[in-house]
Amino acid sequence: MGKVQAAVSGAQNFIGEVHAELKKCAWPTQSELIQSTGVVIVSVFILAIVVSVSDLILMQIMKLVIR
Repeated sequence: MGKVQAAVSGAQNFIGEVHAELKKCAWPTQSELIQSTGVVIVSVFILAIVVSVSDLILMQIMKLVIR
């Protein structure tokens, strides 16, 4: 029974520490969150376009090499 009680006490201590640390965090405002999300989405699309174009170019080069 002592092990169970120690485990429960340890879990409660951990949750208390997590709660205290989360209070110290600087959370973004809604406008900051929306702006950051927009930047990430635009960046992903730009990266997808760059990778797609690179893939098409390399595919054409490989076709020329293989022939």
